[in-house]
Amino acid sequence: MRFPNSLTMALTAYIMKKRLSGQEKYPLVLMLEPTHLCNLSCLGCGRIQEYRDSLGEMLSLSQCLEAVEECGAPVVTITGGEPLVYPHIYELVAELVKRRKHIYLCSNGLLLAKALPRLQPSSRLTLSIHLDGLAPTHDRIIGRPGGFEQVMAAIQQAKARGFQVCTNTSIYRETDIQEVKTLFSMLTRMNIDGLLVSPAFSFEKVESEVFLSREEIKEKFRQLTSNGAAYKFYNSPLYLQFLRGERSYECTPWANPTRNPQGWRSPCYQILDGHYPTFQELMAKTPWENYGVNRDPRCGQCMMHSGFEPTIVRTLGRNFKDIWEMVRWNLA
Repeated sequence: MRFPNSLTMALTAYIMKKRLSGQEKYPLVLMLEPTHLCNLSCLGCGRIQEYRDSLGEMLSLSQCLEAVEECGAPVVTITGGEPLVYPHIYELVAELVKRRKHIYLCSNGLLLAKALPRLQPSSRLTLSIHLDGLAPTHDRIIGRPGGFEQVMAAIQQAKARGFQVCTNTSIYRETDIQEVKTLFSMLTRMNIDGLLVSPAFSFEKVESEVFLSREEIKEKFRQLTSNGAAYKFYNSPLYLQFLRGERSYECTPWANPTRNPQGWRSPCYQILDGHYPTFQELMAKTPWENYGVNRDPRCGQCMMHSGFEPTIVRTLGRNFKDIWEMVRWNLA
């Protein structure tokens, strides 16, 4: 199976409970950013620019756990910044496993080898490592010669220790699709658990020439995923069809709420209009109707998985053919 049974069952039970209660807007994944500190300054990263005045601030362990309980989502993605520089990362992961959450620990991978002895493999923990190309491309993006080889070695060590590992690849205007296919083939031979791929989002404070328009996204992903069965994508087949221009979906911005040292980020992981002190205020006071394609120009080119995969999950029950396609994909 593509995902652990426990994750599938937890998500299904959670969604059914929300639907039966009549709740229209609810989170699926908490994006938890304990710190925005990072050991890199990558091209295309908006966080360092957005939070340059508060990079030294961190959430305490208790604040992280309060956010998890306040949100209630069954999945927690720990991101940042670089989570492995967060002083309480090991205690946080252990606590989330105890609370039966499913965790995606995102990292650039450079500190992973040193971190592995302090992490415990679990069916509820997936290490998500960012890779944007082969060595020359990846090392240029992260500004660290030798970084690619270091990360690939750490992935091999993690797999040898029994960890679930996926990779996360952003597609930019200059991305060579054949290079990405070569990378995915290498990772497949390493028995990677899954490949997550998404068009890079055009953050306001980052140079825009590197980002794709919607039409360019569709063309890039037609080249990359037309034979998607060759790779073990973590992206759903319906989302990949959306990226190729074969489907149309509205964004669900509230499904992946973000908590960071400034508060609950509004309206979404990509766009920043402000922060709220509580999750309840985020949900109640954010004018959700103002965001989305044809509503806010900042949303015009966005096709990020964090906004559209939740839409697929929320609307899945409307078409039996789609349900069957998702079942076959998860079992593959």
